[in-house]
Amino acid sequence: MTVSPTSALLGILDKYRPKRLLCVSAEPVPAAMAYCGQFEECQCVNTAEVPLPDELANQRYDLAIVANELERLDKRAGIELLAGLRNLSVSRMAVLVDHSQTSVWQDTDFYALALQRSARFEQGDRMLTLYTYDLAEYKQVPDWLNSKYWANPEMFGKYWW
Repeated sequence: MTVSPTSALLGILDKYRPKRLLCVSAEPVPAAMAYCGQFEECQCVNTAEVPLPDELANQRYDLAIVANELERLDKRAGIELLAGLRNLSVSRMAVLVDHSQTSVWQDTDFYALALQRSARFEQGDRMLTLYTYDLAEYKQVPDWLNSKYWANPEMFGKYWW
């Protein structure tokens, strides 16, 4: 079975089941359109404007999808978009970028923004990469963070200072 960017995004949408979805894309995202068509309770907000208009930027979303957008933006505007979404608007994000159309963006740029590379897709001469961010899975709990390493293990998790 061949995995495509659309099926990968549908898998992400199916996993998280967002009620509010933000799509930042120059073109409609087929996976988002299919998902919102199937689940009518999902409110899908589409925009190609970067920076986001105030009425969109000052809201919370369950998931944001950025596709076909970073290739046309300068790097600073793209970083501000991704960091702004991550810090203020969403806890989960999926970013699809075509590395064959831009030499400005490297994997390390996305890693610096706390995104992880989830998949790579080759479509003819295009090299699409899917990066994802999930605040709940961003950092694993260190093995030393448990009651075994506390001076008073019976007090672990009871008091916060």
